[in-house]
Amino acid sequence: MFTGIITGVGRIAALHALGSSLDHGKRLTVEAPAGFLDDVGLGDSIALNGACMTVTTLDLPQHRFTIDISAESLSKTTGLDRVDHRINLEKALRAHDRLGGHIVSGHVDGMGTVTRFDRVGESWELRVIAPPALGKYLAYKGSITVNGVSLTVNSVADSADGCTFSINLIPHTVENTSLGQLTAGSQVNLEIDTVARYVERMLSAGLTDTHKETA
Repeated sequence: MFTGIITGVGRIAALHALGSSLDHGKRLTVEAPAGFLDDVGLGDSIALNGACMTVTTLDLPQHRFTIDISAESLSKTTGLDRVDHRINLEKALRAHDRLGGHIVSGHVDGMGTVTRFDRVGESWELRVIAPPALGKYLAYKGSITVNGVSLTVNSVADSADGCTFSINLIPHTVENTSLGQLTAGSQVNLEIDTVARYVERMLSAGLTDTHKETA
């Protein structure tokens, strides 16, 4: 479990195929900021651009760690298959940590496309079009995770092509996450709010399904 509060921006230092076919995944070597890995152990979970991954090796002197990512995960995410690409990092939530963002699982629900990323006053407006299936989970002033960052939705507009939502990014967010490298046309990882997921399930399930009697 995560909160969507980014604690470091890393770099994909190397990418190695785990096999010769398209069914095989990749091994990523990630370079983290100095000190980021001091309390990390083998098997720990770290979210990379919003996707929860498991640490398989550690090289503390070089501030590096590796993760193995399956072909399935690569096909369902973006930004994890390019050497030198900057990515958002967040270590898993501990029981005594502050919940500064919102509850994030680290499971990417879909990929969106940036349609606008421009300065507005001292801040930046980020507009993303999400797949149509995710539109029902997006609401004004609701939460959305974009490349692992917990953000607040400022507007929502549905269309036949999908659901376009806008977000206001303060300078601190742009400077301390990898979101500042986005441009129109960039793809981003999206995770919907966990609460919205459960609400949709409760509303769509019939009473006969939720209150079945046992013989």
